[in-house]
Amino acid sequence: MDKRYLELLAKEYPTAASAAAEIINLSAIRSLPKGTEYFFSDMHGEYEAFLHMLRSASGMIKNKIDMVLGKTVPNAERERLATLIYYPEKEIKRLTAADEITDEWRRLTIYRLIIVLEAVSAKYTRSRIRKRVPRDLVYILDELLNVTDDVNKDFYYDEIINTILDTQIAEEFIAALCRTIQALSIDMLHIIGDIYDRGPRADIIMDELMKFHDIDIQWGNHDISWMGAAAGNQALIANVIRISMRYNNFDILEDGYGLNLRALAVFAAETYKDDECALFMPSTLDDNIYDPVDTKLVAKMHKAITVIQLKLEGQLMEKYPEWEMRDRVMFRRVNFDDGTIEINGTVHRLKDTRFPTVDKSDPLELSDGEKDLMSVLSATFRHSEKLQRHIRFLYTHGSMYKICNGNVLFHGCIPLDENCELQSLWIDGTEYSGRELLDKLDETANQAYFLPHGAQKDYARDFMLYLWCGSKSPLYGKDKMAFFERYFLDDKELHEEHYNSYYAFSENADVCKKLLGLFVGDVNKGHIINGHVPVKIKNGEHPVKADGRLFVIDGGISKAYQKTTGIAGYTLIFDSHSLNLAEHYPFIPGESEHTPKIHLVERLDRRANISDTDKGREILAQINDLRELLNAYRSGEIKESQRRIKD
Repeated sequence: MDKRYLELLAKEYPTAASAAAEIINLSAIRSLPKGTEYFFSDMHGEYEAFLHMLRSASGMIKNKIDMVLGKTVPNAERERLATLIYYPEKEIKRLTAADEITDEWRRLTIYRLIIVLEAVSAKYTRSRIRKRVPRDLVYILDELLNVTDDVNKDFYYDEIINTILDTQIAEEFIAALCRTIQALSIDMLHIIGDIYDRGPRADIIMDELMKFHDIDIQWGNHDISWMGAAAGNQALIANVIRISMRYNNFDILEDGYGLNLRALAVFAAETYKDDECALFMPSTLDDNIYDPVDTKLVAKMHKAITVIQLKLEGQLMEKYPEWEMRDRVMFRRVNFDDGTIEINGTVHRLKDTRFPTVDKSDPLELSDGEKDLMSVLSATFRHSEKLQRHIRFLYTHGSMYKICNGNVLFHGCIPLDENCELQSLWIDGTEYSGRELLDKLDETANQAYFLPHGAQKDYARDFMLYLWCGSKSPLYGKDKMAFFERYFLDDKELHEEHYNSYYAFSENADVCKKLLGLFVGDVNKGHIINGHVPVKIKNGEHPVKADGRLFVIDGGISKAYQKTTGIAGYTLIFDSHSLNLAEHYPFIPGESEHTPKIHLVERLDRRANISDTDKGREILAQINDLRELLNAYRSGEIKESQRRIKD
């Protein structure tokens, strides 16, 4: 091994004894059971439902409570304990107001929480547990969780609990125990895309994700839309505002991110003052709490930003003919004199023909008022500190795909043609397909945000629109985004968006193995894990496909999809024994007893240890490096630090 590298390693392990001790420590860690991985997809801003899934570990905490307390504690009390663990501060406040907190309740609750904590922490090292515990309670919890057999455990517990009661920190201690149970129940969190849009507060989800200790994100097309908007793509700025207008989600824009929409409101009210904008009335799935807006004004704002988006999208689609999207430049195809459009040889009448800002001679040109408005909106997106912080986190913790413990995670698809061959896409003058396509798109997305000003940044920023809605975009995976047709035309056939051939072929196990071969070595053990396409369980669809090689875990957390899917989302759970699928009920605030159905999907041949994981292989590489250092110390090639030896 390179001596310079060993010298750098020696600064961290300055003696043979310290290197040997770390080898022993890392070897012991590799023998522990693997941590539990949780896979979520398509939260679409439904923060209350998602946070409940996160705090409850998708029902696994309740299962653990039942396992350790089921023989001694009635079910109703176990339900109340679970609610306390999920929402400690809220539940303590409720119990205090109801005058239900007594010293006996405090004593019994602490005791039960410690039993649950012992169960969820059993497979972790003491050092790892200490990292998850609030700093000021590390010593107490370390003592409680590591009572030796030669100590009277009940007496020891009683003494510590008595002291906690005497010092009047019981409620704070109980809340800390609950948060620690939550933190230890999920070891690794995988988000398979689409955090944003439709639901009310994706920003609250992002705040929670940024607190998580081990997380990765595979971008969805809705995430890419926000990322492109934050990078300055004006078509995507218009898009994220339009979707928020459509679902009346002002809270995320104004309260969540401080985006000032006053200029849009003033422009829309003036430009469309004589227009009812009936087609643009919002679909209200959630009421705005902080920013209630008159729905008639919302409709005008909605129409104004939709027209602007159609113009800006059209400009980019014409600018890049290699996108093969000129047929989607809808305003070029509209006959504004009679309010019609010809599609596939048939003339269709538009449901709305009032376009006061459209110049018939150049329908894609923004009016002066629209240009000024987009300048203001671009500035407010650029200067939103919280938005930029969240988007930077999406970039630093996200990617187009991830390979983790033999599984391949990506949001949408690997584009395939009708013959099941990889589709190629031209990017910046070069053709890409398969894994190389995803790698190039990852690079391009990062360039859109991180490059300084210049031609390459401009190209990458423009390309974010294609990632949002292009037919060969792995994040979108449909032949078109028919939002113009859905807004303006009655013909339901024109509203249809046809999925890429991937979605049919990937239900075949051999095809999945072929695709897995692009990413992993052992195609017989790995899985592809996707979101993006809601699984319509009420129609007999199932999220496990291709003989167990493919999981599609978009089950409809978003309220907009629940009538279609019949459920309220999935969580895929991969622990040291098995793969399990949690099937969620619609979330009702205050009714947290709706524990999801847990389905065993695949049982492992033997319990998986950390040594079987990617992390275990990383640790083995560290061990091998330390062995080289240890040999160098013993041979005299590297000298031990005398100062540290004396210490």
